[in-house]
Amino acid sequence: MNTLTTFVNSLPGNISQGLIWGILAIGVFITYKILDFADLSVDGSIGTGGAVAVMLITNGVPVPVALLCSFVSGCLAGLATGLMNTLLGIPGILAGILTQLALYSINLDIMGQSNRPVSVDKYDLIVSQRYVMTQGNEITSVVIQVLKIVAIVAFIIAVLYWFFGTEYGFTIRATGCNSNMARAQGINTKKSTVIALVLSNGLVGLAGGLLSQYQGFADVNMGRGAIVIGLAAVIIGDVLGTIIFRKHFNFVAKLAFTVVGSVIYFLVLQLVMLTGLPSANTKLFSAVIVMIFLAVPYLKKAAKTSFRRAGKNAEKVTITTIDEKGATDNADTH
Repeated sequence: MNTLTTFVNSLPGNISQGLIWGILAIGVFITYKILDFADLSVDGSIGTGGAVAVMLITNGVPVPVALLCSFVSGCLAGLATGLMNTLLGIPGILAGILTQLALYSINLDIMGQSNRPVSVDKYDLIVSQRYVMTQGNEITSVVIQVLKIVAIVAFIIAVLYWFFGTEYGFTIRATGCNSNMARAQGINTKKSTVIALVLSNGLVGLAGGLLSQYQGFADVNMGRGAIVIGLAAVIIGDVLGTIIFRKHFNFVAKLAFTVVGSVIYFLVLQLVMLTGLPSANTKLFSAVIVMIFLAVPYLKKAAKTSFRRAGKNAEKVTITTIDEKGATDNADTH
């Protein structure tokens, strides 16, 4: 009973955290699903967004402006990865690793130390876990905090839905589907790749700015393993959306279910933690979740193929049996 009560009390916090990480997951969705680009710079750009936001807020910059700067800082990180890949010919994975490595030092330079606090008592933050996780908070303040994040996520999804319906959006989607065919159609695939990486990491930086406010500090290690959480959210959302909507799983639903996948991930993680899993093993759990959901489409396809092959073999055996029986009957007649 105590475990159930603890889980219910933690729901607002887990949902809020899942929504914030869902913004990062949308960024991962753009590179992983749309562009087909393995971008590992996410672990660094989320920390950059958080560091920029905290330093600006603590120096008197309005919170919305600080979040905009977090977005821009993430865009610059994505630009670095894109230029290394398109201009210098560095493979995407290595370009992301190099950016991630460089951002660790850059984040230290921005903050001047390994972490920086930002208190909701001193600054008018958009979100804070104090409002959703502290015992005795009024239900109204909790709902308002969650609805703020929902509104931000809904706005992002609406803007992305519009953007990917434009000419630039279609060129990114075409580049991800078949880059050779896109080039043959006159599309500048290098430009499309850079734009997608800039947009993706911009969203990741924005998520970092919100996350630093939510948890009350920015840290150089806050992005460690972020790509795993982002992939888990993307894959969970894709699997669930495909099961629910099947052929009607359109683009805006994919974006929305990416955020839903992030929320589900944090809810499941909370359930697992309540069973007594040491906090040190959360990264292991994340890796196992990603592995399982990555394997689901392949295993499903393999099962269909095996059933289809078995059906064809059975059909061949039946036809062969009928032919042999017909030949036997003809021989007996003669």
